Amino acid sequence: MLDAIYIQKERGTAKVLKYMVRRGLKGLLTIFVSITITFFIIRLMPADPVSLLVDPKMGPEVQEAMMKQFGLDKPLIEQYFIFIKEVMTGNLGVSFKTRQPVIEVIMQRLPWTLLLLTVTVSFSLLIGIPLGMLAAKKRNQFFDKLISTLVVIGISMFIPFLSFGLLYIFAYLLKLFPTGGAYTPPPAEGFAYYLDVARHVVLPAFTLVISNVATIILYTRNGMIDVLKEDYIRTAYSKGWDDKYVIRTHALKNALIPTITVTGLMIGTMVGGAVMTETVYSWPGIGRLIYDSVSALDYPVLQGAFLVLAIAVVVMNILTDLAVAWLDPRIKLGG
Repeated sequence: MLDAIYIQKERGTAKVLKYMVRRGLKGLLTIFVSITITFFIIRLMPADPVSLLVDPKMGPEVQEAMMKQFGLDKPLIEQYFIFIKEVMTGNLGVSFKTRQPVIEVIMQRLPWTLLLLTVTVSFSLLIGIPLGMLAAKKRNQFFDKLISTLVVIGISMFIPFLSFGLLYIFAYLLKLFPTGGAYTPPPAEGFAYYLDVARHVVLPAFTLVISNVATIILYTRNGMIDVLKEDYIRTAYSKGWDDKYVIRTHALKNALIPTITVTGLMIGTMVGGAVMTETVYSWPGIGRLIYDSVSALDYPVLQGAFLVLAIAVVVMNILTDLAVAWLDPRIKLGG
């Protein structure tokens, strides 16, 4: 009996590894296509980075040297193959604007985006899942209608409008929170620094929570309603078990499958930065970096940022599929 269980576990592990290898290869193809499209789309922008890099007062030799330094003197297709070759070796180039290696620029901004993402997703799940479950239990009652109305408002909310409104009320009028940035310069030391960062993250995180929690409530509510109609739930109730036990033991895992799926997609895209939110609040994350790079026509940084986004989406899709398969064993990996 123990041998049979061990063999079954071994087969399950092998299946997961096989699935991850297969999805990993597909993910690499997706990333390749994504960065290829990004490379050419960026260069279709009407403005010319050469005009930003080269000062008309420079001599012809200096201008030519700068063009060669950034590889802009070569034909577009040759630039593309050089770019792909450099990416495969881990070299994302040098920023036109700061002259820093792109990987350094991204790594300076990525922790701030991950902090904002962690706070946003944590509160969205902590608030959204219980409210979605409660709305499903009280379907068509006043509470459910109220939550559904708030969900529609949250999903349709225009983020810049919400951001400026929160800034005006809580930062300008009430002066409860800072107006922008991630900390007050010069940065404090020790616990005071972390407290200062926490005060700065409140408004941008709250802005993102409002829109994301609405989506999580919607998916959780609909998932729970569908699961509560299943025969095995009726059978559980017929055995005399109470609501809490039935929902916690039998309904919750299957009801959360749509929520886990949409959360994975949400995390993947947010790693690329919440561009509008980070820009309004001057939050120094990947989203603000993308905005600044578009303004400065900083091709290498834009390419690096979109590469990070593509990798994040692919990784989160794989992890989401694994989580969904764990929640519901009836779902076959790759099936």
